[in-house]
Amino acid sequence: MSSRPEDAKLNDAGSASAPVADSLTSGLSRRTVLKGGLLGATGILAAGYGPAIHAADPIVLRYLGTAVNQDKAIGDKFTADTGIKVQYIPVTTDDVTKRAVTAPNSFDLIDTEYFSLKKIVPTGNLKGIDAKRIKHADKITSLFTKGEVAGKKVGDQGTAPKKVMYLEGERSKVFSKAPTQFMSLIPTVYNADTLGIRPDLIKRPISSWAELLNPEFKGKAAILNIPSIGIMDAAMVVEAMGLYKYPDKGNMTKKEIDLTIKTLIEAKKAGQFRSLWKDFNESVNLMASGEVVIQSMWSPAVTAVRTKGISCTFQPLKEGYRAWAAGFGIPATLSGKKLDAAYEFINWFLDGWAGAYLNRQGYYSAVLDTAKAKMEAYEWAYWMEGKPAAQDIKSPTGQVLAKKGEVRDGGSYEARMGGIACWNAIMDENTYMVQKWNEFVAA
Repeated sequence: MSSRPEDAKLNDAGSASAPVADSLTSGLSRRTVLKGGLLGATGILAAGYGPAIHAADPIVLRYLGTAVNQDKAIGDKFTADTGIKVQYIPVTTDDVTKRAVTAPNSFDLIDTEYFSLKKIVPTGNLKGIDAKRIKHADKITSLFTKGEVAGKKVGDQGTAPKKVMYLEGERSKVFSKAPTQFMSLIPTVYNADTLGIRPDLIKRPISSWAELLNPEFKGKAAILNIPSIGIMDAAMVVEAMGLYKYPDKGNMTKKEIDLTIKTLIEAKKAGQFRSLWKDFNESVNLMASGEVVIQSMWSPAVTAVRTKGISCTFQPLKEGYRAWAAGFGIPATLSGKKLDAAYEFINWFLDGWAGAYLNRQGYYSAVLDTAKAKMEAYEWAYWMEGKPAAQDIKSPTGQVLAKKGEVRDGGSYEARMGGIACWNAIMDENTYMVQKWNEFVAA
């Protein structure tokens, strides 16, 4: 899609830097050996060795992804721990997919969204990731492996990771319905999106997606103008208004697309929308200025508004969240030391430091146990358990994100990720959908 905004690479204060709090985006995105042996020469990291291994013959991993996910602090820490260098190749979400399809030899590691896999995997350009070479493969969150949170199934409309998590073999071009030894991607970051509101200006409870088109907010509402995400937000609204129930919001028929766009055009012509935003900073400015009081929003943008001292809430809604997820993939042609280094990076990423770093920005990490071990108890309680902050909560760069006593919007991991209604997706009728979406924009 573009699910994560390529220009949203802000820190929690809204200044240029690392990925930000709760939701990446563009098309949104985030950041040795399962009962087997070590990885080989470069896999010695798993045994606790460090940079000396690669000092004589430095390896450079070309890391393709969106700027949002490519965090300098993570790359620097990995290099310090292993001696392997990371060369970030930042492109848009759409271009990540295009490169994977047309130039698979131009990168050594890809960080892409799960919804893109339906385009990439059939080309044969991705290697199935061998779970036996992933130290914490058995600890990857059940949200991805089973589609469950705390033993309960979550919504799987759209491209739920569990649908595309496994391949039939290392060189397979086909997804496996049952778990296998070979994974398509290893999760980096994921989250769930909802509406952002200005509670100080609305002054009443907001509990439904239907409120986005409530005439009460005429001229003060906004929706995300990235077609593949915006239409799913619109579908959440259509369902919440009781107009229609979609079998799969992530894969609409032409008639369903027509209904959804018709609803949006009627609202637009009635003056409902102050703006259709594409740019992360635009969403922040609309909300901070008070021009908009309710809109599609990513959590990092909510955080950026708050750091200006302005009330803003990433509002949990009774119909649930629209979720997104990204993960690491390995090109099919990668071999030798580069392949070992790619596995080493993935294993390092799952080992806790990167997970804790991302959790502190409001993202969620693939292996919760290792991240927890690298976080303070009060941090874990706030970010993951939905408990009031025992002391001020800070970002990795020291920015205060929440004051003592505050509770995270949406509460615990279980409440948030257990409340997923649908996942970002690319529809079979994507070309038609984009055409109709453009009619809405032009209306």
